[in-house]
Amino acid sequence: MSSESPLPQPVRNVVVDTASLPASSTASVWDRVSKWVSENKALVYTIAGVAVVVTSAGVVYYLSDSSRPDQPPQPTEKPKKSKSQRRKEKEEKKRAEEKEKAKAAAVQDEKKKAEEAPEELPEVDETTVEQLSEETRKAYAAKLKAAGNKAYGSKDYDTAIELYGKAILCKPDPVFYSNRAACYSVLSEWEKVVEDTTAALSMDSEYVKALNRRATAYEHLEKFSEALLDFTASCIVDGFSNEISRVAVERLLKKVAEKKAKAILETKGKKLPSTTFVSNYLQSFRPKPLPEGLDESVDLSEDSGKGQLRKGMIAMAMKTGDGYEEAAAAFEKALELGDLGEFEALALNLRATFAYLEGNAQAAQADLNKSVEIQPSLVQSYIKRASLHLELGNKDAAVDDFELAISHNKDDADIYYHRAQLRFILGELAEAAKDYQKSIDLDRTFIYSHIQLGVTQYKMGSVASAMATFRRTVKNFEDVPDVYNYYGELLLDQQNFSEAIEKFDKAVEMEKQSKPMGINVLPLINKALALFQWKHDSQEAENLCQKALIIDPECDIAVGTMAQLLLQQGKVSQALKYFERAAELARTESEIINAISYAEATRTQLEVQEKYPQLAARLQSMGAGFGGAPSL
Repeated sequence: MSSESPLPQPVRNVVVDTASLPASSTASVWDRVSKWVSENKALVYTIAGVAVVVTSAGVVYYLSDSSRPDQPPQPTEKPKKSKSQRRKEKEEKKRAEEKEKAKAAAVQDEKKKAEEAPEELPEVDETTVEQLSEETRKAYAAKLKAAGNKAYGSKDYDTAIELYGKAILCKPDPVFYSNRAACYSVLSEWEKVVEDTTAALSMDSEYVKALNRRATAYEHLEKFSEALLDFTASCIVDGFSNEISRVAVERLLKKVAEKKAKAILETKGKKLPSTTFVSNYLQSFRPKPLPEGLDESVDLSEDSGKGQLRKGMIAMAMKTGDGYEEAAAAFEKALELGDLGEFEALALNLRATFAYLEGNAQAAQADLNKSVEIQPSLVQSYIKRASLHLELGNKDAAVDDFELAISHNKDDADIYYHRAQLRFILGELAEAAKDYQKSIDLDRTFIYSHIQLGVTQYKMGSVASAMATFRRTVKNFEDVPDVYNYYGELLLDQQNFSEAIEKFDKAVEMEKQSKPMGINVLPLINKALALFQWKHDSQEAENLCQKALIIDPECDIAVGTMAQLLLQQGKVSQALKYFERAAELARTESEIINAISYAEATRTQLEVQEKYPQLAARLQSMGAGFGGAPSL
């Protein structure tokens, strides 16, 4: 009972232990106890056969079974005390309790002080440490490291740095260096972080914490390539299980690419992309004859604006690299000479076209704005401006331009074809299919509406409809190589390799016959991919890409495909050269950044293999295409 407080407590059910009571008396005793408890709201305990009842007033009763059954014992009530006595006892009790609390608090304080009392740490420096045995040094190092960890936890970073430094004197250890680097990181002393983590990595090259800390320091110092290398090595060591490191690699690839892209753009002059690219863009518009006033019936001097405009349009129709260069120069000169009259809007449209192809979006937009202002009915200027808006990420402006074009000429098939392209890119496939069909309904002679309708049906999952569209298109346009090339792409996607290659070969032969000086190299590249996927014939795939590059040396698709083929085979250093070439050939800033990202990922992979040879095999087992380059 001594441990129980006699102060009032809330009513609760207490199970009385009756195991120690005689069997004959258990029920009678418990009956009396229960009745008493219910009447007096008391607490019940049992001690050696005696039921002990503590009332809410603090009075104690003992109910024993020693009394006769017919004469139940009456509880013995303690003599009542006076009010002053009760107050005095209460005060004495309170003082006793306070004294106990004070004593307990003192004991607790002493214990806390003992725990907090700093362990006497060894004093070492470069001179005294030399006199210590190896075992003593090891023991001292452990004590100093533990103290450093405690200081770090208390955010006392300067003390932690000092303690880790002394631990290093006793026993150089990669953990000690990395821990001290963590302190420097908090203090933003990035050069010191690099110094300490480099020391740690010299002892353990796969120490992930040190790699990540050094990478973070490099990133703060804007040494993005170095940071990328460390995060990449960290990813390989961790088997790409660390989400933070993976995200860091992506972030740094972008930072490196943006920085290098800016430098490329600053030195990049006006230059048209590959012949293949220019041809594919220009033929997405229906061919039109020379307008009256610029045809052969009119004698135009090359020294006039109209003469230069006509010269440029004739050169553009040649569909060769030299022809495109000549056309771009002629349109520029035409506007410089002026005197274009009714053809000024057309000249602005054509100069804008080549500015757009060169990647000069600002100049292209300025010319197109002026073109639609001068001649609102020239709907092709709205279409080209819409394409420009889309490339710059302004979808709403692109949609508005298509609406403007329709308001001026709702029966121009080009409008619906290019709006379908917009919707296809945005993933609005059902709407794209409707626009392609509308374009066909207005002009059935334009093959690309048929081809793109089939591609869109395929993307929508309507494979049977897509293949039927292509069979019908082949029948109606049997002399056009592009239809065989795109038909082959769909067959390749279905892994119908032999028939796909047959279509690519037919397209190549037809290209040779139609324009041997300006062949579209896409069928050659597609055949290379088909052979690589089907027969894993990497050598023949490379040969076909090389052939494409002989025909069109600046074809970015051929360069990119060659880079991927080499990377898939583990020829990393060769792949890097092609990725760098792809960056040089890219038109716009976003395309340059994308190409450089591939190049930097490949370069980093190569550097990891050179700097961390022990990780090379691990990297190869993860796949030769690591680093952001897409698989073929």
